[in-house]
Amino acid sequence: MNVTPNRRSFLIAGGLTALASTRAFGANEKIRIGVIGAGGRMHALLSSAEASGVPFEIVSVSDVYAPNREQVKTRPSATAATTHMDFREVLDDKSIDAVLIATPDHWHVRIACAALAAGKDVYLEKPVTHTLEEGAALLKGVRSSKQILQCGMQQRSWSHFRNAVALIQGGALGRVTQVRTYWWQNYDTNWVPKPIDESQLDWKQWLGGAPDQPFNLETYSRWRWFWNFGGGAMTDLFAHWIDVAQWAMKADEPSMAFMLGDNYVMKQWQCPDTIQAAFRYPGFDVVYEGMMSSSIDDGGLEFRGTQATLKITRSGMTVWHEGVKSAQNPVMKEDSFEDGTTTHMRNFFECVKTRKEPNAPVEAGVAAARAGHIGNLAYHKGGHTAWPANA
Repeated sequence: MNVTPNRRSFLIAGGLTALASTRAFGANEKIRIGVIGAGGRMHALLSSAEASGVPFEIVSVSDVYAPNREQVKTRPSATAATTHMDFREVLDDKSIDAVLIATPDHWHVRIACAALAAGKDVYLEKPVTHTLEEGAALLKGVRSSKQILQCGMQQRSWSHFRNAVALIQGGALGRVTQVRTYWWQNYDTNWVPKPIDESQLDWKQWLGGAPDQPFNLETYSRWRWFWNFGGGAMTDLFAHWIDVAQWAMKADEPSMAFMLGDNYVMKQWQCPDTIQAAFRYPGFDVVYEGMMSSSIDDGGLEFRGTQATLKITRSGMTVWHEGVKSAQNPVMKEDSFEDGTTTHMRNFFECVKTRKEPNAPVEAGVAAARAGHIGNLAYHKGGHTAWPANA
């Protein structure tokens, strides 16, 4: 997020083989963490890490906005942490076991590959890629190393999502031919940008390889909705749900995508604020709808099967059986008892110690991001695309 690309960074992104972490951990020994990208999402991750119960300490913090760096240092686990604008100074610290990356999307693959090459395990926020082309580079970076990479798709560690997937794959719903996904948020009331002190921000470094442009608070604060830095709802929100759908249905990419979108309300954005999309998979379809100026119903999924329908949100799941009187429905219900990001961070830390495969491996992250990119490709091509694009 904070270094203009140079020959060294491109070599790293090209997949230099890393030396795996070989440190043996004692039962209560702290994992030494580096933080890269210290904004709001990182603070949520660190709160979940603290709630995980796994001992860790923050050794080093990198961000291009000085107040973000200093805010991390107020945490008990980071009082002795060093602060840096250049993320490579974090990676140069050989005492660090793992890094957490929560930068804007356009930095994800570059920093993750550099961290892997430096011998660090990685927790990488979703979407793990910013473009379709980056998927191959990230896969190579992970699988040519011996490092752990956990993708930030916390549903993979959330107990009721795991139980739902087991039900679907076990045939409890019958044949599932449609998965409905949706997400509504209200950026007018819930995501209003706060002014920042521009004198403490290195805007050029934040831009990285993106085209040069003047500082804009809307772009800096809501970067997900500008193509140079994010991919809108398809990669921010839909990426979570399509990952669950692909996981449950054992399919990793669509063959066709349709997408209608427009900026009906948020005229200052590049990415559409209102979306209707549909994706064709072998034997089933996935649909998505959402808008960014209405938050009623929030987000969730519905798996429609011939014998039952499973509805799931981050609060819990219900199963509704075909042919059962409504008074007896739902036939199954499970509420969430722990935030999935907490269990996801716990899983990552355990994998750092045991070297086991994490719950959200790189292949799942690349596939989820790819589906969102294909949706955006359809949008840019007038509403429809086949996949692969030349098919």
